[in-house]
Amino acid sequence: MPKGYWVSAYRTIADPEKLDAYNALAAAAVKAAGGRTLVRGGRVVAHGAGIAERTVLVEFDSFEQAVAAYESAAYQEALAALADGVERDFRIVEGSD
Repeated sequence: MPKGYWVSAYRTIADPEKLDAYNALAAAAVKAAGGRTLVRGGRVVAHGAGIAERTVLVEFDSFEQAVAAYESAAYQEALAALADGVERDFRIVEGSD
């Protein structure tokens, strides 16, 4: 079964305090849902239309697990804490088998 991934590219960070609050809650929600953070910030080299900004990659055992984690009450609480603190491109994608 293909794995599922959360892919986040942060375009702008308007409120670092909201991002910190989100990070604490989101980390707990991801762990509880069986997710593993593979990339969180760090160095980025962008090509084409890419933007060299903060990138986060979280792996789940399946696409369905990744979707369920996003929809969980714990992660929705994290999103509420983040609110308008950032502008990001967030996707849930299915890995190749």
